[in-house]
Amino acid sequence: MTFQLRATGILIENRRLLLVRQSVNPERAWSLPGGRVEAGETLEQAVTREVLEETGLQTRLEKLLYLCDKTDSTPPVLHITFLLSRVGGEIALPSNEHDQNPIHDVAFVAFSALRDYGFTQTFIDLLENDFPHAGSYMGEKHNIGL
Repeated sequence: MTFQLRATGILIENRRLLLVRQSVNPERAWSLPGGRVEAGETLEQAVTREVLEETGLQTRLEKLLYLCDKTDSTPPVLHITFLLSRVGGEIALPSNEHDQNPIHDVAFVAFSALRDYGFTQTFIDLLENDFPHAGSYMGEKHNIGL
């Protein structure tokens, strides 16, 4: 069976979450930075590369948060979400020159405003409670509210 690997980063500063604005689904235009793992990359290399490309921020991987499936995609996707910390850079929009789904904005959003950005209470609760069950396989992606 063929499937995609997607590495996603959660970067929190002062109870604000780093988000990128790009078409996710009809209910949500903002998402966590991240993307496909390329051939020859480690998961750490993929997530830090994607965050740098999408936001201009240099990050370091702190810990594995969750593994989730998205079986309704073709091909199915394994989402790997990591907690990151910033080590450098400034927020900058990507060139989007090769993107089929361009990023239109990058922002740190207060936890209290995440509902307005289309995030579920399930996901907000994970943030607020410091990621219970971090390092776990969580089944379908909707189980972490994404």
